[in-house]
Amino acid sequence: MAARIPAWGVALGATMLAQMISSFMGQCLPVLAPLVTAGAGVAPERIGNLSSLTSLGSCLFLAFGSPFLARFGPVRSLQAGAACAIIAMLVAALGWWPALMAASLLLGIGYGPMPPAGSRILAATAPKQHRSLIFSIKQSGAPAGGALAGLIIAPVAAAFGWNLALLVAVTASVISIIAIAPLRAQMDMERDRNRSIRPRDVFSLRAVLAPIRTLMANRALFSVTVLAISFSCAQGTLYSFSVTYLTGRGLSLIDAGFAYACLQVAGVVARIVLGWVADRTGRPAANLVIQAYVAALCLVVYAFMPMDAPLALVAGIATACGFFCASWNGIVMAEVARLAPPEHVADATSASTLFIFAGYVVAPSLFAFAVPYIGWSWPYAIVAGQLVLMAVVQTVLLARKN
Repeated sequence: MAARIPAWGVALGATMLAQMISSFMGQCLPVLAPLVTAGAGVAPERIGNLSSLTSLGSCLFLAFGSPFLARFGPVRSLQAGAACAIIAMLVAALGWWPALMAASLLLGIGYGPMPPAGSRILAATAPKQHRSLIFSIKQSGAPAGGALAGLIIAPVAAAFGWNLALLVAVTASVISIIAIAPLRAQMDMERDRNRSIRPRDVFSLRAVLAPIRTLMANRALFSVTVLAISFSCAQGTLYSFSVTYLTGRGLSLIDAGFAYACLQVAGVVARIVLGWVADRTGRPAANLVIQAYVAALCLVVYAFMPMDAPLALVAGIATACGFFCASWNGIVMAEVARLAPPEHVADATSASTLFIFAGYVVAPSLFAFAVPYIGWSWPYAIVAGQLVLMAVVQTVLLARKN
């Protein structure tokens, strides 16, 4: 008789699949940025505005979506998010700039349930001694989805047009909805069927502030979230602009998509490796600070690499950036789950992720604003600088704590 899969294994598989598909959908527009912006008749750096709108949509769910998560359960919430992403892709395929803006907002709302729902599922099942590793494996679904976008969507768009490529992406979201459906009976058992989702309860100031109070009441929770915001600025600009940045340097869309996929695959590997290291050392916060310094150095190299660099070198530098700039997420989510009271894990995750997504909202738009004035290299250098500054602050805080 085959060995029964443990509950945490089933939970990890479901959340990782949902994470991967959500990321795949969310990264389609950045991967297709040169074609999308040209088709809409706007400057290529305007893709940063779409990325900010996507993050804003996630912030809206994280701020107001807790009642829905409590009422319907994490699995049903993930399915609803995938359905929202399908609608977003269909709207984006129209190619009109206002439609692309609306689609980006919908994509973000669809992604919004992923962090709190995934954390709620894993916090209830993951063995404590392996929590950073398990959360990091789940979070590795995000760069895996981005890598698939670079490897699949870019070639399809080059051959058949970007509108059709977006319709291909719809299939992935449908698969996600169907695949996790059988798990609902097991994972949604603790949902609160009496939780009110009336507008006056959902949009009340009390409901919005409840998860934020959970975060602010714990100094360690707040500290790790602040560093994560700095990381999100680095990751957000890398994800949003890399394909546009690389095609502007002379790479074809397919070659830029390949380099982007290398960046994302490195994030997959790094999230697992660094999550394991965090569990082994027992000092995840200190590990994150060291990672921040290395990530900043990689960003500077990425920003100022030679214009005539061969694809192998570009892909190698992108890989290093992906390894260190896009692998903090699982460690942070595990730390939030560890530091929060057990009954407030979902609320703390929502609040922490809300602040983190603020970095995803602000950084790409500021980056897009700066490009026409100072080019592409210096905005990346500035992002690296803020990461170093925050790492220094965290170094001082850790030294005082010890």
